[in-house]
Amino acid sequence: MNNFKKIGMTALAASLVSTSVFAGELAVSGSASINWENYSGKDQDSTKSFSMGNQITFSGSGELDNGMTVGVSFTIDEFDNANASSVANSGSIFDAHSVTVSSDALGTLVFNGEGGDSAQNAVGDTAAGNIWDNFDSAATVLKESGMSTNSMHYTLPSIIDGVTLSASYSPNKGQDEADTAMALVYTGVEGLTVSLGKGSSDGDAAGTASLSDANADTTSMKVSYAYGPVTVAYSDHEHDASKADGTNDQDATSFKLSYTVSDALSLSYAEEEIDSKASASNVDAEYSKVVASYTSGGMTVSANYQEADNIDFSTSDLQDKEYYGLSLSFAF
Repeated sequence: MNNFKKIGMTALAASLVSTSVFAGELAVSGSASINWENYSGKDQDSTKSFSMGNQITFSGSGELDNGMTVGVSFTIDEFDNANASSVANSGSIFDAHSVTVSSDALGTLVFNGEGGDSAQNAVGDTAAGNIWDNFDSAATVLKESGMSTNSMHYTLPSIIDGVTLSASYSPNKGQDEADTAMALVYTGVEGLTVSLGKGSSDGDAAGTASLSDANADTTSMKVSYAYGPVTVAYSDHEHDASKADGTNDQDATSFKLSYTVSDALSLSYAEEEIDSKASASNVDAEYSKVVASYTSGGMTVSANYQEADNIDFSTSDLQDKEYYGLSLSFAF
């Protein structure tokens, strides 16, 4: 009986070893951050806060007999669980997970679960980095065209050097999210990146409900050029809702200037301006940001100052705010 058990365990161990080798390699990466923030403005007392964020990503991939590569990835984000009451968060610590199938001849197909990206995310944030998103009272409807759940993202194989084409689709509509999207990225000139994206969200057919329910199109463009230690970026993000009066239409233009002082130290200045058709006063919301970062190995220390004017698209200074932030982060 004992010999039988030994033989059985040996066979099982050999099977597990051969299976794990065939499955490929598993990689683990992550980050941890410690943050101090302070908001101030005429309509509120100075608000200071201290927070920590931890994130771990597990990823693995292996090659099939037909030459295709299959990969699996999921992320555990402790910070997400703290915001379980928010609309965009289910409270699960599993922030993102996906399955990827790719080959040189057929391109790359990604099946996204929670936290998946749409094709339009190839353009990403505004050049300034969505400064408006750091102010809760910002009267903007602009959103990234990220798909939070159950989306498919396909990137064509390379046909022309420096050109990448991709498209995505999500059967589950979410608030201010694009159901379909496409993007083109050009990197054929050294230092230059040009990104174009288009997204469409299917919602309320009449277009008379709130923006979160209305049909909307999002168009985004970003151009960046790096020359030596200097990088300049410009972007234009438009949100066109289906309401006939155009009151939910907004346009955000943005630029950023970055300077790499050394391998460790970098400085940047950015501005962002949002034009809203809903504003009868024709006043644009304006944002600016200054960041200094110092990196040593996997550690980064950064200081961040942001300023917001006319947040509610009016000249009243009650909605003018300032933000100060310090961050210590570690990547592994």
